[in-house]
Amino acid sequence: MLACDRLEPAGAAIAIAVRRGFAPGKVGKPVRALPAQLFAKAGPRPLQDAAAALGWVAAGNVERAPGSLTYTQMLNAKGGIECDLTVARLAEDEFYIVTGTGFATHDLHWIARALPEGARAELVDVTSGGAVLSLMGPKAREILARVCPDDLSGAGFPFGTARRISVAGCPVLALRVTYVGELGWELHLPTEFAVTVYEALMDAGAPLGLVNAGYRAIETLRLEKGYRAWGADIGPDHTPVEAGLAWACKMKSGKPFLGREVLERQLREGVRKRLATFTVADPSVILLGRETIYRNGERVGWLSSGGHGHTLGLPIGLGYVRQPGPVTDAFLTSGTWELEVASERVPCRLHMAPLYDPAGARVRA
Repeated sequence: MLACDRLEPAGAAIAIAVRRGFAPGKVGKPVRALPAQLFAKAGPRPLQDAAAALGWVAAGNVERAPGSLTYTQMLNAKGGIECDLTVARLAEDEFYIVTGTGFATHDLHWIARALPEGARAELVDVTSGGAVLSLMGPKAREILARVCPDDLSGAGFPFGTARRISVAGCPVLALRVTYVGELGWELHLPTEFAVTVYEALMDAGAPLGLVNAGYRAIETLRLEKGYRAWGADIGPDHTPVEAGLAWACKMKSGKPFLGREVLERQLREGVRKRLATFTVADPSVILLGRETIYRNGERVGWLSSGGHGHTLGLPIGLGYVRQPGPVTDAFLTSGTWELEVASERVPCRLHMAPLYDPAGARVRA
C-alpha cells in the first residue's frame, strides 16, 4: 500500500503494490511458505551455507545481522545489472529475497545459474503462497499502529530492517523499505490473510484520508527520488558505477562477488556513460522517455524514463550521458543542456542528487 500526501494534499494515500519474492533459507530445515527460499543442505561434507552462496551472487553486503534488509544488485561477469532487489536476512541461515512483480522468473533463473559450483544450497520459489501490501507515506506509521500492537517507532523498527509483526491479528513479515521516498512498510503475509489485513488498514486509515494509488502514482514518486527501474534505467548493459549505484556494492569490504573486477576497473579509470536526472522548467512539457539529450548542441544520450513530478510540478527524466572519454563530474556540471521533445529542443537542468528529500530524512523518520 502507499500512504502519501504528496498525491493527496488532504491526507495519506494507499496503493496495493504486489511484489514477488524469493528467499534463501534454513540449513537442514524445510522451506517455509515464503515468496521463495534458498536453503543450505546438511550433509557429511563441510557446508557452504546460504550466506556464503548469496554473498557471491549479490554485489551488496547481504551477510549482515539477522533482521537486516539490504538493497542490492546481482551482476553478470561484465558487471551488468541482472537483478535489482531487496534481501532480508531472517536468520543466520535464512534469507528472504523480494524482486519486482514481472521479474520473478528471470531473477530466480539468474540466481540459480550464478550460485557457486558445488554450493550446498537450494533456491525455491514460494511466491504463490504469499501476498504483499505496501503501506507508504507520512501517515503510514499512524495508520499501521491502529491495527498493530508491535513497536513501530523509528528506534524500535528502523529503516532497512525486517520484523515479524501482527496486523489485525494476522502474521506479517514487515520490511521497512520504500520505492516512493516516504516512510513505509511492505507487508508480506500468507495469501489467506490478505483481504483481512487490507480491509483493516483501509478502515484504520479512512479518517486519515487513506486511498488506493496505482502504478503511475508510484512512477511519479520514484522519479522524484531518482530511484532506478530495472528494464528501463538499469539492466544487463549497465553497471552500478554507470548507474550511480556503486554505493550499494560492497567494494570496501574486499569480499569477492560476481562482476567485482569490472567495477574496480571502472572506479579506477572512469566510465563513458553515467545516469543523471533531468528537469524541464515548463510544466506543460511531456516526457515519456527516449528523448534525446544535448550538451552544448551535441547529442550525448537519451532518456531511459520520463514522467511528471507532481510534488515538484516539473517534468522529470532519467537518462545516460555518454561520450568517448570518461564522463566526469566536471563534464556533467558544466555546459548547456537540452532535451529534444516532439522534434523541438527545450532547455533542461541536470541533477546528480535526488530532487525530493535528498538527505533521505523522510524515509528514515
